[in-house]
Amino acid sequence: MIELLGKSLVELQALFEEHKIQKFRAKQLIDYIYHRHIFVFQDMTQFPKTLRDWLDSNCIVSIPKVITQSVSPDGKTQKLLLELADHSRIEAVLMEQHYGNSVCVSSQVGCAMGCVFCASTQGGLFRDLSVSEIVGQVVLFSALKQEDIHSLVVMGAGEPLQNYDNVLQALKLIHDPMTFDISYRKMTISTCGWVPNIYKLADEDLPITLALSLHATTDETRRKIMPVGSRYKLDEVLDAVKYYYEKTQRRITFEYILIDSINVSLEEAHELGNIGKAFPNCHVNLIPVNGNEHINLYKPSSKHMNIFKDIVASYGVSVTIRKEMGDAIQAACGQLKVAHGRKEEIHE
Repeated sequence: MIELLGKSLVELQALFEEHKIQKFRAKQLIDYIYHRHIFVFQDMTQFPKTLRDWLDSNCIVSIPKVITQSVSPDGKTQKLLLELADHSRIEAVLMEQHYGNSVCVSSQVGCAMGCVFCASTQGGLFRDLSVSEIVGQVVLFSALKQEDIHSLVVMGAGEPLQNYDNVLQALKLIHDPMTFDISYRKMTISTCGWVPNIYKLADEDLPITLALSLHATTDETRRKIMPVGSRYKLDEVLDAVKYYYEKTQRRITFEYILIDSINVSLEEAHELGNIGKAFPNCHVNLIPVNGNEHINLYKPSSKHMNIFKDIVASYGVSVTIRKEMGDAIQAACGQLKVAHGRKEEIHE
């Protein structure tokens, strides 16, 4: 069966032309899927019955199945646990921001990075998501909300730059005016520091925001909490991020998780300030660790976090302590699948 979700207009037109179907039907199909949220071919009544029957026999539109749907007490954060065609499970989150709806998508089933503070990496990497599976997360939220999606962050399960080609193709489709028309400037890719593809993404000349999961200011600590630190030294990672900034002129975001007794000394606050100072207009996002029964890590006291923040700010760096919008519904840092039995491990 031919998967239609995730195909561009040009790809759909080529497919239809190959099968002697009028090319203008491709635009109608895109409208059905992305704007009218009709995924059953027999309900696409603008199409003649012969075309609907052909689509039924030869094509599919694979929208992820919702396993659980939870909404935060304030109603502004919604998380979905989704099941794919092979029974793998992924997570996606929608956050209602003051500027509109923001969707956080996964890029892989599981993750190979092994970060000790992230629940989604506990079972390792199972596979990359396809273009259709990445786009499908956005389509599903759009259908559920019946509202426009204004921004996109690739910060769910997985290392996006390990699944480079599929992630980039998905973002290009989501950017297309015929689908979601989301500006590249409203897209963010988060990376643990997959150095070669940071350079590669920079050379695409797309104004996508890069968020680096930094989480430590020394190689020793980074290796301890992020195994990717053994593959790429911190200087290598920061050199790549500097190149990205210089090529794109996009503000860099540094994600820094706050773990008591691990990476929150006052010396590390000064080192983080120095790192940030080297990147004009960067933003440092301090994230209190999400403690749960699966990890033996704890967040510092509020007083200590504020002292840490103030030291970083003293270097002229924009810095905030992030309010975890998903905490109440386990929507942050890969907790969704773990809370529901890590079903993907059963089927892989």
